[in-house]
Amino acid sequence: MTPLSTGTHDKRTRDAAPAECLVRAAVGLEAEFTLIVDDRPVRPEALFRDPCGFMRGPLLHRVGTSYQLANGAAIYFDTGVIEIATPAMELERGCMARAGRSLWESIALVREGLDRWERTSGRRARLSGFSTHYNVSLAAAERQTITPRRLGRVARALTDILPAPVMLLATNRRSTGVGVRPRPHRIEVTADFTPDAALMIAAGSLIAGIVRRVTTWPASMLRAIDRPVPVIAGLTPMPHTSRRGWLARADRYPSNPFVCDIDDPMWPTTTGAIMSLRDIARATFDRFRLAIARFADPFSLRLIRSILSPHGASLLTLDDRPAEYEDVGRSSMLNGSAVGRHLARSRYERVLMCAVSGRPLRLDGALWTPVRVRGWSRVVFRRDSDGAQILVPLDSLVSRLDEWERITIVR
Repeated sequence: MTPLSTGTHDKRTRDAAPAECLVRAAVGLEAEFTLIVDDRPVRPEALFRDPCGFMRGPLLHRVGTSYQLANGAAIYFDTGVIEIATPAMELERGCMARAGRSLWESIALVREGLDRWERTSGRRARLSGFSTHYNVSLAAAERQTITPRRLGRVARALTDILPAPVMLLATNRRSTGVGVRPRPHRIEVTADFTPDAALMIAAGSLIAGIVRRVTTWPASMLRAIDRPVPVIAGLTPMPHTSRRGWLARADRYPSNPFVCDIDDPMWPTTTGAIMSLRDIARATFDRFRLAIARFADPFSLRLIRSILSPHGASLLTLDDRPAEYEDVGRSSMLNGSAVGRHLARSRYERVLMCAVSGRPLRLDGALWTPVRVRGWSRVVFRRDSDGAQILVPLDSLVSRLDEWERITIVR
């Protein structure tokens, strides 16, 4: 690692990483939950103030009500919901399996915290699944050529392309839409929370492959008339209900696709064919199969193919949304939680785990201790000798991982 200038010797943080971004392209998952206490929705910030009100350490403070968990994921309260965000995972095969593993590990940690609170308070707390956000970022080199305007056009195209396969993999009959939001240097896809780890990872793997491929399309293919995949005719996406972007909401289709017979050929499409929702989803998968296979782990790839095949199992074939949505982490469907168990931890994930553990690192000849995570890509270190602080990007710490993980923590 290049020696870092520590700047002044006061306690102000010296910024050695001015940009809030990662060098490598990455993926990540965020999930939002409504807190239900004694069968009534409760604002978590009103009951607990911050996650320390029911979670035990090690926790590393980020900002406000946001804390980093031992596995590198973050937990915070956001406008009335509990939100969990995984670390960034380098874009590579199995990356969404790693992200899914991190998210479900985090859900288990939160559930353990709530279990302890239940025992001491005599009350009952449930996590009701609300939404999942699938994030796919650009690499530093790509940010030089993919402008915010172009990323907005990519997001608009994805709002037409993604909903059909995402519906079959990650939504239920009460779902209302699939959204796409262009964010700084990344695309964020929004959908309902899915209380099955395997389905969530499969959906994320498909999203990652399609997003990455569409990002490389020429401008002509981003226009609706030239897209080489079937889209339901008459879909008119609306502005996203939160932040800039678009939402393919149920009432923006000729009829509600979330309650239809997914095998009924009832949908006129932009290719001229009349197809079922499953046929549209499968045609989309076939068009992007190679791109999806670049990032999907083998289990998820088989699951996608199975669900999109004739008569494959999907939550949309059930009569109603499963009860597991209402008590995530305790009665939710965890049959897929072992997905990704055989995969090594992401390098970015390992960096954050070292930071949360408080493991010191020698920089510029001095011993520094991590004290905070800033944003999603930087760690604040404090010099043990005088308390001076410095901000170090995750990418600069990756090359020091082997050394950092060998250091003994002295309490």
